[in-house]
Amino acid sequence: MVKHQPLQVYERQLCLSCLTGIYGCRWKRYQRSHDDTTKWEFLWSLILFFTFSLLLVWFYFWWEAHNDYNEFNWFLYNRSGEWSDGTIPILATTAAGFTYIAFLMILALCHIAVGQQLNLHWLHKIGVSAALLTTAIGFISVNQTWGEEWAVIPISLQATGPFLHLGALVAVTALAWLVAGQVARTEKIRFQVVVLLLYLSVLLGLYMAPLSITSPCIMDHANLTPRPDVIGHQGAPMLAPENTILSFQRALQMNVSGLEADVAISFDGVPFLMRDRTLRRTTDVGKVFPARQLNDASSFNWTDLHSLNAGQWFLKDDPFWTVQSMAQREVMLVGNQTVCSLEQLLRLATLHNHTVVFSLRRPPHRHPCYHSWINDTLEVIRLSGIPQHLVMWTPDWDREQVRQVAPGLQQTSVEKLPPHVLHQQGISSLLLRYSQASPYDIQEFSRSNVSVTLYTVNEPWLFSVLWCSGVSSVSSKAPNILRKVPYPIWLMSPDEYCLIWVAADIISFTVVIGIFVFQKWRLSGMHSYNPEQIMLSAAVRRSSRDVNIMKEKLIFSEVSNGVGSAEDLYMENGFDYYNNEGISH
Repeated sequence: MVKHQPLQVYERQLCLSCLTGIYGCRWKRYQRSHDDTTKWEFLWSLILFFTFSLLLVWFYFWWEAHNDYNEFNWFLYNRSGEWSDGTIPILATTAAGFTYIAFLMILALCHIAVGQQLNLHWLHKIGVSAALLTTAIGFISVNQTWGEEWAVIPISLQATGPFLHLGALVAVTALAWLVAGQVARTEKIRFQVVVLLLYLSVLLGLYMAPLSITSPCIMDHANLTPRPDVIGHQGAPMLAPENTILSFQRALQMNVSGLEADVAISFDGVPFLMRDRTLRRTTDVGKVFPARQLNDASSFNWTDLHSLNAGQWFLKDDPFWTVQSMAQREVMLVGNQTVCSLEQLLRLATLHNHTVVFSLRRPPHRHPCYHSWINDTLEVIRLSGIPQHLVMWTPDWDREQVRQVAPGLQQTSVEKLPPHVLHQQGISSLLLRYSQASPYDIQEFSRSNVSVTLYTVNEPWLFSVLWCSGVSSVSSKAPNILRKVPYPIWLMSPDEYCLIWVAADIISFTVVIGIFVFQKWRLSGMHSYNPEQIMLSAAVRRSSRDVNIMKEKLIFSEVSNGVGSAEDLYMENGFDYYNNEGISH
């Protein structure tokens, strides 16, 4: 054992040099210190922790916002006029920044574990400041331009809350090693009390956190409602160009129960499917009618609209990163798609006996159909031969007239109103964004015989939460993904969750007590010190070449005697044997 000890000591010193060198550029032994961290460096440690916490929330937000990436890109398109995946640079910079700050946090915790003084290098301080500033700007920008998306955080916590709680409990339990070491090393009673109270407060808060965690997926299995119907929003736009006949055919292949589309009125009164105000993004209008590419889509007659290609843009932009997985025959089908009319969609739905829901956009003021747009749409519904009960009618204009002309339509509101008001207006269903209805709202509407359809639900976790909430149907751009979710991702009874909660708390408490006892025993012994150690600990706090030489003499004398490094002595005995806070670096 003795002859191998110098190698072990060397390895320890190498690890310690890397630790202090990367964090604070303290590569040499005499540059390191076991002194208390200065107030200035303690402030930077707090800034580092705050930046890490902020980036953690930012990272979590964008991770859960994956459900709405396409919505975000469409928002950017409406601002810039050019389609691009704006989430890529955001995710790349977020991942890089979070990795960097998390690495610094780990290094800081390692410093605390081995009793080294925290001294963040000035380059890292610039990096932390840049990360904090850019993240703060990101929060402000999202709040001003996409503020409604913040609702995804509390909704996602209904799916991830129990697991995040367990992860946080494991992390805080592991921190007991550092806390116990700090308490055992220090001789300051006030510091011990403050650290212990702070740690125990956090630990107790985590032990009781499940009291505030609510999730519709914590329920008895017998109370789970039937699987919600899935409506293909714009068909299956991950598999084919949105609002094209091929997209709706692909949605039907995914066993959807209904089809949803965006409807506009052409200049000659033909309802057609188009989400954007212009034709630039989803057609080749810039090539066929370059002088009219910025005109409103409703300013084109149906002949011109039908002559446009509505598939090549999908192959070029690949909005959902699915084109590369397509077979050559599928690529040809996609590339030959044209603008689809409402009548084509209704006939397809009639053939398969599926529900149709659409949002109808009123033409511009000087449009020939500005006053007749409702009647024009109702006439197409009548001529298509679709049973009226299969059509969910969402426009709020002239509902009384619509009831007289087509009394069998499902009157659907896109505004969240109390159940009694909906019944008074003859409305039997709601079409809302998924963030507009809580589990309580869904249950309340269900008890009042009002069916609720929530859009746009693309992620399995969100589909599972809404399923457990009791929603009757969802509108999705990813029916191909939701098709693979035959059951909620997770579901547990209250008794099962209570058992997990209590067991986790007991295990955590036992581990924490064991760590504190072990650390107290490990650091309770004291070794004898040679005169050089005593002289070094009594050295004045000033820049001194003699102090550095004394450190090196002590280090080499200990290594040559097989005792170990000065840092090893400190870690084993808890003795602050040198003090160089004032030494220049």
